[in-house]
This record gives sequence, C-alpha cells and structure tokens, in this order.
Amino acid sequence: QVQLVESGGGLVQAGGSLRLSCAASVNIVNINSMGWYCQAPGKQRELVATLTSGGSTTYVESVNGRFTISRDNAKNTAYLQMNSLRPEDTAVYFCNAKRVWVTRTYEYWGQGTQVTVSS
Repeated sequence: QVQLVESGGGLVQAGGSLRLSCAASVNIVNINSMGWYCQAPGKQRELVATLTSGGSTTYVESVNGRFTISRDNAKNTAYLQMNSLRPEDTAVYFCNAKRVWVTRTYEYWGQGTQVTVSS
C-alpha cells in the first residue's frame, strides 16, 4: 500500500507561482510513474503531468512551458512547480502513483490540495 500526501496548494494571483509536493510512504524508486491530476468544479479529473522512473515526462498542452514535474527519490517526494498561473488553473490537484508488479498495475491517489488562482 502506498500513501500519498499533497501539500503546497493555496491562493495566488494570476501570474504567480506555487510548488506542490507529494510525499510518499514508500521508497519511490519502486514507483514506476508519479503524476499530477486536477479536477475543477463540475469537471472530470484530468491529467496534468507525469514522470516515469526512467525520467520521461508528459504534460497536458495547456501547462506546457509553465509547469514542471520532478521527483526527489531521496526524499520520496514528487513535485509540481507551477509558474505563470492562470485563473483556469484553479482546481483540486491530486498526486498519483502507479506501480507495476508482474502483470498488474497498482494505482494510488492522494487526498488532493486546492489551488485557487485569482484574476
């Protein structure tokens, strides 16, 4: 079982920055993929960014060039650096971890952290 705890959300003005953190209860060296998702009111949860254990990253088009996902294996923590924030980035942000064991993929979620960007 993997427990994920997010932090770093808050209220920021448009153009500002936030850094989200996701602390894992296990050694994330064994986590195949760490990711961040967001869910705005009335919308489905959607992918923001992912980072594999091999270092490959993916970003949704709307955050390309503004957000950066990273991980610190020594601290068992993943991060999402969010720059040039826009009001449309307002959402609850969830940390996600995927671990592949033999032929199965196990998926874990954090409780979410609120990001609010004012105009």
